[in-house]
Amino acid sequence: MATITAGIVAFASGGSRALSYFLGIVVLALALALAMGAPEPGEILAWAGRVLGGVFISCLTLLILATLYCWQRLLDGRLRPQQRQAWHEAGLHAANGIATLALTYTLFGISLGIGELAGQNLTPDTVQEVIRGLTERFSLAFMTTVIGLPASALLRALLSISAAWVEAKSTAKGVIPCGS
Repeated sequence: MATITAGIVAFASGGSRALSYFLGIVVLALALALAMGAPEPGEILAWAGRVLGGVFISCLTLLILATLYCWQRLLDGRLRPQQRQAWHEAGLHAANGIATLALTYTLFGISLGIGELAGQNLTPDTVQEVIRGLTERFSLAFMTTVIGLPASALLRALLSISAAWVEAKSTAKGVIPCGS
């Protein structure tokens, strides 16, 4: 029973910290954007919902939260090296999932644009409307990549550097690192 309770406490604690980090990053990013002359945060969020879509934003948020949760578990000093390695691997997979999601949406947006183009009659009167539709679809395609790939790379770096730091710290204390 004590093991189950400890597991629930660790889950809640790690999840709470991951959510706090995520929300803090969002607030700091919006504040930085505002300081650099971007529109108000409400306008930025409305634009993101309109261009990226709710499904992409939801999936991206879940994968970022999963990665941050794994990172928090990786940093838990009470875990054995093998357990930390498992959290490191799980976090890397979640971060790689962000890149996969971004590239999938890129192909999806391009496919939507091409599909829309194929179904249109191109005349001098309709060219403007067709180009507007293509631009909208390609905006989805490329913005998902512009957002997803750097986010994935930053999270993978965070995990790998943290894992190396934890392993070096453990080795310095005389703990045998996993993989040895």
